Amino acid sequence: TSAKLRGEESDGLAAAPLTDALSPTSPGPALAASLGSPLESGPNSALKSAPGSALKSALPSSLGPATLLAWAPWALLCIVLIVWGSDAFKTAANAVFSPSVPVEGLHNLVLRASPIVLKATPEAAIFKFTFLSYTGTGILLTGLASGLIMGFSPLRLLRAYAVTFWTLRYPLITIAAMLAVGTLTRYAGVDATLGLAFATTGLLYPFFGTLLGWLGVAATGSDTSSNILFGGLQKITSGQLGISPVLMAAANSSGGVMGKMIDAQSIVVASTATGWFGHEGAILKFVFWRSIVLASLVGVLVMLQAYVWPFTAMVPH
Repeated sequence: TSAKLRGEESDGLAAAPLTDALSPTSPGPALAASLGSPLESGPNSALKSAPGSALKSALPSSLGPATLLAWAPWALLCIVLIVWGSDAFKTAANAVFSPSVPVEGLHNLVLRASPIVLKATPEAAIFKFTFLSYTGTGILLTGLASGLIMGFSPLRLLRAYAVTFWTLRYPLITIAAMLAVGTLTRYAGVDATLGLAFATTGLLYPFFGTLLGWLGVAATGSDTSSNILFGGLQKITSGQLGISPVLMAAANSSGGVMGKMIDAQSIVVASTATGWFGHEGAILKFVFWRSIVLASLVGVLVMLQAYVWPFTAMVPH
């Protein structure tokens, strides 16, 4: 059996022989001994003899250098994200570098009018390049620092970055295109048109307003973008219908979460990360109806919170 297993190779990697793993000269017993699990008595003997201490005996007795090194990138990432997410850091970073470029031919030329806003307001079109305060910048720096901590050379880091960039070339194009579509729908008034159509549902608006948030995330790929697109509309329409604006703002965000599973960005990134290229359509077909059902359930809950006691007591006033 050992000889047969030694002969089986896949992609240049030999399968580990079972008999070798159990032999006295292999690292298997040494590893098992360090974990406190004697191989001589069988894999389940520790659980049978001392079930209360089995988990404790299976864990390392102390935090060694390898364990600390493995956790270092995640600890560093948490620290960086906490700093990068603070308003004080964003203000300081934007003060150093944050050029703003008005888009000629679009800036203040689109007018948002009632009922989308209370009074006619020109739509600003300014590209703000706040690169230093981007969360992605902090994540990138964390990745570079973690690579150096774990022993990667600068050249190897550069190669890994190039390989990753090439692997994600199509998802990056797709994400950029979807962001462009979100911007286009905003300045073309498509979001306002769709929002007004939902507003005509009257008594059923809490349900369809939730689906509006779902539609916004499905189209733009971002709950934040959906809130930016439809947040003002939700507030104005709910005020006209006598529904809590707080409830509908929350419904827009909650419904948007259910649309996250069908937006193109998430599907493309997921298929790329798992190496399942070319199956984006199959993924969308599988999760589409589930997304609608979940969004509808959220819509029903929002309806109850809008009209039925004691659910109405859940909404802050």
